[in-house]
Parts: sequence; structure tokens; C-alpha cells
Amino acid sequence: MNNEELSAAVTQLQADMAMTSTINLEVYYWWCTALMIAIHAGFLAYEMGASRQRHALASGVKNILAFAFMIPTFYMVGWWIYLAMPAGFTPNFEDGAGGVPWGASMGPNLADNATGVFWAAFTLFACTTASIFSGAVIERIRVSSFIILAVILGSGAWILAAAWSWHPGGWLVTKFGYHDVAAAGLVHTVAAFFALGVLINLGPRVGKFNADGSANDLAGHNMPLTVTGLMMIIIGFFGFLGGCYLYSGTAQWTNIYGAPVTLSSFAFNTLMSMAGGIIGCYLLTKNPFWMMSGALGGIFSAAAGLDVYYPPLAFALGFVGGLIIPIGARFIERLGIDDAVAAVSVHGFCGVWGVLAMGLFASGYPSGEGIPPASFMGQLVGAVVMIAVGFIPGYVVSLILKMMGILRVSDEVQLAGLDVTEVGAHGYPEFSR
Repeated sequence: MNNEELSAAVTQLQADMAMTSTINLEVYYWWCTALMIAIHAGFLAYEMGASRQRHALASGVKNILAFAFMIPTFYMVGWWIYLAMPAGFTPNFEDGAGGVPWGASMGPNLADNATGVFWAAFTLFACTTASIFSGAVIERIRVSSFIILAVILGSGAWILAAAWSWHPGGWLVTKFGYHDVAAAGLVHTVAAFFALGVLINLGPRVGKFNADGSANDLAGHNMPLTVTGLMMIIIGFFGFLGGCYLYSGTAQWTNIYGAPVTLSSFAFNTLMSMAGGIIGCYLLTKNPFWMMSGALGGIFSAAAGLDVYYPPLAFALGFVGGLIIPIGARFIERLGIDDAVAAVSVHGFCGVWGVLAMGLFASGYPSGEGIPPASFMGQLVGAVVMIAVGFIPGYVVSLILKMMGILRVSDEVQLAGLDVTEVGAHGYPEFSR
């Protein structure tokens, strides 16, 4: 083999290796996205089980429709927001050009092997925010109003928070060193406080509160289905966490901010925080619903720093999250707010705890090249921003829908059941004759 042939062979080998890395990247995020769909199967089962029998099918339909409406709206505007608005509310149209629906990267462009799979992963993140919100408002929200609110949350509020706190040029990242690798703030806190804003205007279910302000337990009709659904969310969450990685196709993995990280850190800390959350809730309640909610809340409690924590610390953070959940749920209830599945406590309070914990226990950790190190003040600022980005649009838009008289179904409809009135079908026809 002469020098020219050797050079050509080396060039071809390099090209083949680069293509292999590209294909590995595509396949990795493809399966992360596929696994994330289990989150929505889990939320569907969880919310149907947490609903009373006459509302079960309507609760499932909400999740299906949120999934369906989120995908096209995120394609039309959500990806553009992420690319165009990391610096604030003023969009950078040049950077956002890669996210416009008519752009070359938003279709079957053979020169672009990444945009579609990244868009899909972010779309599934958006769908997750809608599912978090969905459970809080079961049994009394109009399906049409829920869809409007879900789209605003998933294709608007959440992705704006992601542009500020996950994008490498996001102002929370570049100015404050905000560190939230697995989205404790930008997914869970945003979605939960959006739900809180809606709940204030939506009001409680018929029969939830007595005249003296005391609360009644409006238990769902199928606890085994609820607990199974929560476990399915945990399964899907491993796909969610995988999508929080940057995989270059080489031996070096990085977190969302570009700092080196390993899959082992996520594996250790996810499982340890999950176990801590279950045990924390078990000690306070012995209730299987709270125990499995604790599994979720435990992960959120460590999510901001899954890449840096020592596993026993992740367990401790999850344990504290498990204690927070039932206490937070009772606090919300005493305020006269009917959060049917304790979404504000599980996702919101544990999400905020997770964001702040990064500042308390990993302050000074370098997030990535050119990014200020993590600090408690940076995490505090981030937590406040996440609460505001969720709560303000949730409250304002739901207030408008309430003033229009289309936010909530009537008391008569609640008593008859949303399955018949909103869906036009019986979830359990053998018991409805």
C-alpha cells in the first residue's frame, strides 16, 4: 500500500468512526425518548386510579390529549423558544432560526443527525410537565381548558425556563452558575407551581371541604392501579434522566452544562434518593400511595446534583424529601386548596428543596467551562425564577378561563361524573347500568 492509499484508508476510517459516533448518539437519545413514554403510561394509570370511578376515564383522556396536543405545539413554537430566548424575554431570531418549523433542521435533512432526537427528548420533557399538572386538577376541570393550560405550560412556560437554565447561554447559567442537571427546578418546580396557580382559581372538588373548613378524604377507586402507575413513572424516569446527559459518541460524557460526568453517578444517586424518599414517607404515613410518591419526590430532592453527590448524601436528601411530601400536602390542604394527588408537594416542594440542596451541599462545584461555580445564592435565584415562571402564567391564564366561565365543570356534572359528561363514555359500564 503506497502513501496515497494509506492516507485514503485513514481518512475513510476516520469518517467511518465519526459516522459510528453519530449513529450511537442518535440511537442513545432515540431509546431515551422511547423509555420516557412509560412516564405517560404511568401518569395515565396513576391518575385514573386516583380518581373516583365516575371520573376515571376522563382523567385518562386528559393525559392522552395533553400528549397529543403537546407534540405539534412544541414543534411549532417550543423548540424555537429554547433556541431563541436563553438571554431573557427578548428573542434572538438568528439563533432561533434553527427551531422554526420551516427550517432545514426540522425535517428529514440527511446532514442533520441530532435535531430530531433532541427535539423528541425535549418534547417528552414538555409532556411530563403537563402530566404533573394533570393529576392535581382531576375530577373538576373542563377537558378543553385543561388542554389550553397544558399547552401553555409545556410549549411555553417550561421551555422558557429550560432556555434560561439548561441552554449553555441561559442567563441563569452564565450569570449565576445555576446547576440543575436533572431538572428539579425547570421541570418539576415549574409544573407544580403552575398547577398551584390553576388550583387557586379552579377551587376544590364537590365534597372536599366541610363548612368548618375541615377536609374529607376523596379517595380514588383503585389504589393498586395508582401505585403501579407511580412505579411505571419511575421506570420511565430513567429515560428522562438519560436525556439529561450529553452523549458525544466518545468515552467522555458530560452533564447538560458540558462538565464531565458518568452514568454511574446518576445510577448511584437516583436509586439512593429514591429509596430515601420511600423510607421517609413510610415512617410518617405507612401508606403505599405516599410511599411511591416518596420515591418520586426523593429523586427530585437530589435531581439538581445527581452528577456530583456522594450516594449517602443523595439518600439523605431523598429521605428529607419523603418527610416533606405528606407535611407539605397537609399544609396545602389547610390553605383550602384541593390538590388531588399532592403534586404541589411532591414535585414543587421537593423540587425547590432539590434546587436549594445543590447550593447547600455542593457550593463551589464547577458546572462547566466558562460557567460560574454553583452557589447557594445562584440556586436561590433559580428557585425563585422557577416558581414565578410556573405560578404566574398558571394563575393568570386560569383566571381568564374562570372569568369566561369555562375553567370548571358544574357541581351537577361532578356528581354525575366527567366520564359521561366530558368524554361521553363509561370507564366501568358494568357498574353504570
